[in-house]
Amino acid sequence: MKIKPFADGDAELEWIKSSYSTGEGPQCVEVAAASGVVHVRDSKDRQGPRLTFAPAEWSAFVTYAADQV
Repeated sequence: MKIKPFADGDAELEWIKSSYSTGEGPQCVEVAAASGVVHVRDSKDRQGPRLTFAPAEWSAFVTYAADQV
């Protein structure tokens, strides 16, 4: 995982908001997949820092999180 600052070059990314996110709660996450990397950001702070994961790292996280529900 890496933390990267906002960059204008990310404008072409297609961000998808989590189905668990609401406009009322503090947990708002958006994800965008690009070639070889998955970007994650806070939808309420779109200009803020973002996390980036290798596809295998993201897959492992999603699998783990799904097992915790």
